[in-house]
Amino acid sequence: MFNRISLKIGLLFFIFILLLESLLFTILYINMANTRIEEVMDNLLARGNTHRDVLEDSYNEQTLEHVGMMEAASDFIVIITDRDGTVVANSDPVEKEMAEVMEHTNHRNTPEGGAVVEDRWKEKDYIATDSPITIGGQHEGHVFMFANTVHVKRVLDQISDQFAVVGLFTLGLTIITIFILSRFITLPLIQMKEATEQLSRGRNKVELQTGRRDELGELAGSITRLSDDLERIKKERNDFLSHISHELRTPLTYIKGYADILGRKDITEENRKKYIHIVREETEQLAALIKNLFDLAKMDQNNFTIQRQEVNLKRFADSIAELVEPVFSAKDITLRVICPEGVTAEIDPERFQQVLLNILDNAGKHTHAGDEVCLRVEQTGETVRISIADTGEGVPEEDLPHLFDRLYRVEKSRSRSAGGSGLGLSIAKEIVEAHGGTIEVDSKLGKGTEMMIKLEGGRECVSSSSD
Repeated sequence: MFNRISLKIGLLFFIFILLLESLLFTILYINMANTRIEEVMDNLLARGNTHRDVLEDSYNEQTLEHVGMMEAASDFIVIITDRDGTVVANSDPVEKEMAEVMEHTNHRNTPEGGAVVEDRWKEKDYIATDSPITIGGQHEGHVFMFANTVHVKRVLDQISDQFAVVGLFTLGLTIITIFILSRFITLPLIQMKEATEQLSRGRNKVELQTGRRDELGELAGSITRLSDDLERIKKERNDFLSHISHELRTPLTYIKGYADILGRKDITEENRKKYIHIVREETEQLAALIKNLFDLAKMDQNNFTIQRQEVNLKRFADSIAELVEPVFSAKDITLRVICPEGVTAEIDPERFQQVLLNILDNAGKHTHAGDEVCLRVEQTGETVRISIADTGEGVPEEDLPHLFDRLYRVEKSRSRSAGGSGLGLSIAKEIVEAHGGTIEVDSKLGKGTEMMIKLEGGRECVSSSSD
């Protein structure tokens, strides 16, 4: 229970807010308490100044007696002294603490507006004020007002009770608010935790709320995309295994079947040569498939190395044209090479030859007899563009986005005459991107296909006479 993140976040928020509220309540309490104490002091002084004003207007025995009688009926005590400090009137008996206050009061330093002469309400039983009596410019005496500190403490007790009620209400409201907020914050995290557990158990399809426009929403979106990617990878893996098993089973079936036939004693020499040729072809196809699989594995593990060197693209294109010329001639297909002299690029000639041969092989398989395939090299600034265009069958529009996917074949029937294993274009794309280039396809069904490769860093040089 104590390991739950909602509890930890809630407890952290609670401690922080509790400390903050305690600080604010303490400051507010001190300010309010001081304000109320000052109000009590000011009221006591104002009461003494009122009696002083009455006595200054009519200083006689009757007035003195009247002032004493007024305070005798109140919670306050008034003591009136003459100029020498002798008590001339009082509402209550003079206690020792009161006498000490009057004795230690410096009458000469007391302002005409009066002053608080005892404010130590925590230590003393009474607080006191002094209002000097001045008649005709002559100092005639003092009006001392005393209030029991119980009054002050009662005011503070009332404030404390109010703060206790408000504090308990605030504490309860804080706990409820923190609980709601912590649940609101951690609920998406809990859902994401459950989603990742589902992913670890192999359930790759999870759904999370991705509508939040904050970090939690971004995290939920990332987990959802990861789920989709895992689902896609799982499907691709299953498809890959299914396709590979099919591609491997086909040549192995041929090899095994014809090997069994070759073991018969009644086979003619002509058929023996024919079947040996078929077995050799199937073995070469199987070896090519395995080589492609190894190349893809190296690419996935970043072990596929590129040995760059400066290559004259005119000579490079002509050498590739010579390699495919017999195959194209046998199909009555014309291969035209258009490349200016002196164009060079930093490429791995062996790997890039694999790229162009794969593309040309596809172009030859899907171009009709009597038609043309064009290999064109152009340079614009430091960008080299290599395109291979045919006038063949073309690719359906729905197949174009998947043309470079591994084991994807436009010909779903998998007829052996229609093409290879579906790995050639995937490998070509990986090699081109390893060179820092891009490869794109543009195709119209029934009009032909054009593969376009763009490489950066090409340059044009002047060939010497020895070339």
